[in-house]
Amino acid sequence: MQIFEILNTSKSVVLAGHSLGGGVASLSALWLLSHIQTTAPSTSVFCITYGSPMLGNEPFSQAILQERWGGNFCHIVAQHDIVPRLPLAPSSPLDVDRLRALFVQLALQLSDENKAELFDKVLACMEARFGPAAGDDHQERGWYWPFGSYMICTDKGAVCLDNGTAIIKLLYLMLAEASANSCMDDHLKYEDYVTKVCLQYLQKRRLLEVSVSESSSESGIALALQSSRISSHQEPVYGTAVNCLATARQLGWRRNLNTAKMAVSLSKINPFRAEIEWYKTYCDRSEAQLGYYDSFKRRGASKRDFKVNMNRLRLGCFWDDLIDKLEKNQLAHDFHKMSKYVNASQFYKLLVEPLEIAEYYRTGMHREKGHYVEHGREKRFKIFDRWWGNRKVGDEESKPRSKYASLTQDSCFWAKVEEARDLIFNVTRKPDPGRRLLLLDKIQRFEQYANGMIERKEVAVDVLAKNSSYNLFREEWRCLKSQLQLLPSQFPDFQDGMVQ
Repeated sequence: MQIFEILNTSKSVVLAGHSLGGGVASLSALWLLSHIQTTAPSTSVFCITYGSPMLGNEPFSQAILQERWGGNFCHIVAQHDIVPRLPLAPSSPLDVDRLRALFVQLALQLSDENKAELFDKVLACMEARFGPAAGDDHQERGWYWPFGSYMICTDKGAVCLDNGTAIIKLLYLMLAEASANSCMDDHLKYEDYVTKVCLQYLQKRRLLEVSVSESSSESGIALALQSSRISSHQEPVYGTAVNCLATARQLGWRRNLNTAKMAVSLSKINPFRAEIEWYKTYCDRSEAQLGYYDSFKRRGASKRDFKVNMNRLRLGCFWDDLIDKLEKNQLAHDFHKMSKYVNASQFYKLLVEPLEIAEYYRTGMHREKGHYVEHGREKRFKIFDRWWGNRKVGDEESKPRSKYASLTQDSCFWAKVEEARDLIFNVTRKPDPGRRLLLLDKIQRFEQYANGMIERKEVAVDVLAKNSSYNLFREEWRCLKSQLQLLPSQFPDFQDGMVQ
């Protein structure tokens, strides 16, 4: 109950924990992030752990990346601390039990013999899994995999990484230079490490000077190696560390490049979107008075209709490709928060999803799979709902509208119209009175919802077109209510046009 009170009164929540407490903090943060998606999307959650063991495997880490939650976690690890490395070590169930028993004793005082046993076992397992002879297939073989950002601290600075392979490699290389005593002592020295790194940052200087290359990439790697206390005299550790950091830096550079390319691709699809906008204007002004949605649903074989349908498919391919890159961590971490893409995806959703719905019902997919909202909606639209819900809302959005919207503000409005019409069709065909009343209640709730949208002017003019599906719904609903009032014995709970 306390956490719900905090969510109701705070715009941000920060969770922190040391050792096993860090694991609890991470799990709590994951639960909160999942919970606030639907209840409080404007609340930000951030988790900081100190010497926390890893929680899950590579698919678990990938799922967090796909939800764009990686940036909500910062894991601080001391250079030789053995606790974050413990889950990486076991190679059999017997090892798991043995390491668990030793881990419990960390809270107590370990003997020198137990310290040496624990250190040797963890180092040997990590070397077998992530050492030079292990190959590159770490994600399939490892039981645990990092997620979020890692800040690995030494008395010379800190290295910040978000690439799982680089994190694992560096944790192994730094442990290889440790001792049985230092890997235990570091688990209790986080105050010293964090204080030193913060002072270093505030003073805007490095603790050691290194020669800076003209290449920003080489300079960054040199500074990271300095901070990790890995020197060129420590071969082959030094060469492995250089390759590891260079790969991580290259992946970061590729994300930035992909983000820049995506901006160019977004500008190239604008003509497709503009042609659909022109088509909407044409339909809204047509003498057929069908409106945008119904004109596309009842379209013929004209060149204009064919071109609009092709543009619908092209735009869908663009956004699907964008989401695929996002889920594979190939774009900037804050990509889903960039206003350019949040606004563009929302406009695309409001403009094109009515066409997707029209195609779904035109081809009879609702009879095979069920109605659109629950059974036919594409993944991209659900993701765009989250992006739009998590944006920062300005004061101008709360002002009442003075005229009808250019695009209906609920992109699933037409799907709900189709479902309501289907409910009307089924009411008189259900022999069970209880079932019929349930259907009538659903229709009535949709009518109230639609009236509210119209009163707030959150619908486009095509909704009110004379021959639109919405006006057909209104006529069908009016006729049904008249029939029900003529048959009071069959519908005793339906009086004066209302379900009692």
